[in-house]
Amino acid sequence: MTAATATAAPAPPAPMPKGQLIGYFAMVLGMFMAILDIQIVSSSLTEIQAGLSASADEISWVQTSYLIAEVIMIPFSGYLSRLLSTRVLFTISAASFTLASVGCALATNLETMIVLRALQGFLGGAMIPTVFASTYMMFQRNRMASATVIIGLVATLAPTIGPTLGGYLTQLFSWHWLFLINIVPGVIVCLLVWIFIDIDRPDYSLMKGFDYIGLAALAVFLGSLEYVLEEGTRNDWFADEVIRDFTIACIIGAVVFFWRSLTYANPIVNLKAFRNRNFATGCLFSLTIGVGLYGLVYLLPLYLGRVRGLNSLQIGEVMFVTGLAQFMSAPPAGILARRLSDPRLVLAFGFALLGASTWSMTGLTGDWQFDELLLPQIMRGMALMFCIVPINVIALGTLPQHELKNASGLYNLTRNLGGAFGLAGINTVMTERTNFHWNRMVDFINPGRWEVQQYIDTVAAAFGDRTLADQMQFAMKMLTAKVQGQAYLMSFIDVFTLLSLLFGAAAVAVFLAKKPKQAPAPGDAH
Repeated sequence: MTAATATAAPAPPAPMPKGQLIGYFAMVLGMFMAILDIQIVSSSLTEIQAGLSASADEISWVQTSYLIAEVIMIPFSGYLSRLLSTRVLFTISAASFTLASVGCALATNLETMIVLRALQGFLGGAMIPTVFASTYMMFQRNRMASATVIIGLVATLAPTIGPTLGGYLTQLFSWHWLFLINIVPGVIVCLLVWIFIDIDRPDYSLMKGFDYIGLAALAVFLGSLEYVLEEGTRNDWFADEVIRDFTIACIIGAVVFFWRSLTYANPIVNLKAFRNRNFATGCLFSLTIGVGLYGLVYLLPLYLGRVRGLNSLQIGEVMFVTGLAQFMSAPPAGILARRLSDPRLVLAFGFALLGASTWSMTGLTGDWQFDELLLPQIMRGMALMFCIVPINVIALGTLPQHELKNASGLYNLTRNLGGAFGLAGINTVMTERTNFHWNRMVDFINPGRWEVQQYIDTVAAAFGDRTLADQMQFAMKMLTAKVQGQAYLMSFIDVFTLLSLLFGAAAVAVFLAKKPKQAPAPGDAH
């Protein structure tokens, strides 16, 4: 080898310092905690309701307040990260999240719990996009695929196992442990991030001309949108005056927010990242995967609880399969991400597999249990990993570093909004289709039909010690409940059919996107 050749050969990239790697994994743990707490209370709301003496309508705010606050912070976090630095923002966020968790565990009334859950969601929400941005700032290109697999696994695994873990903690201890579990890891995260993470410097000049109007508009826009999506189905959408008022507030907030973002010199959220075609496309796919991630985590426990009659612990045991499949499929997803030059191929496979998973659920009956649900859950867990890793690469892997913090907030926002839109759509479809199927079947339970009369006589005969009128009334109630149950079950099938069409369309639409050309990573040779 000549001297010239030796000089031209690029030097091998220097390994990341161990301390910085420890700090990074601490950040990932913090992100896991923040995402986990979205869903960890979902299977234990009944127990929290009893502990706080709240009504069934009020207790949903334990989850809604967290979601509204978090969705406001996520896009705002990019500005704060540039203002304070990654180290300071993440430490403050983790410490505040931990303290708010302690407060939630000690809450004795619903009002206190709602305020603390909002603080928990708002202050902890900055951890999620900060980790995504830091991944693309800290890792060299040859290690980027492994890092994206890790954050992809956390982003999809945390909401999947949230109801499972929540059910276990509530059944084995009490609902207070849903929040107490955050204390020890929260302290560890704060210490390790403060000690080991030092990847950028604060820019206090951003305080000059701070856009208070833009921040207020952002809060009104996203907060109102989240409220409308969360409460719309329950309150019959625009038939409810409060929903109408929040919709108007959402529209006004959106107009002001977009006006300030596009015209103000130093906006709270810079929307210029959407000029990057890959980023805009990645956000669209992130929105779609949000529908699948949060929608399916909601649908299966709903079926197991209301149709199969399982408790939160039993539901968690069934749902564990999806989380295990995600964990096991992370290595092959990482290998494909490294070896294939076109992440669109992996993403198309992921969406196709997710569509196949939901399509296999269209044969659902009221008797399905663990064995019948095993394969669809395995397919779903694998599909989520094969989707999230290439979406991360498409959306964030092509951006210059100075845009990453802001863009990461927008990217993570789309996944959360996808979940909100998905849940609202699922609940609306289920309500409408349950009514539709009931109206179609109600004619068939006319007592004048021979089959119906035979059923009524058979049921009534089992209660021969009652009067004839009571026997007939009880038999009709049982028949009505049976038909209502079938109508409800058929609405599940309709939702799974629509989701299959959505994911199938997404698998095809992947190839309408441009093959991404990656931006240089830190430490790469130039």
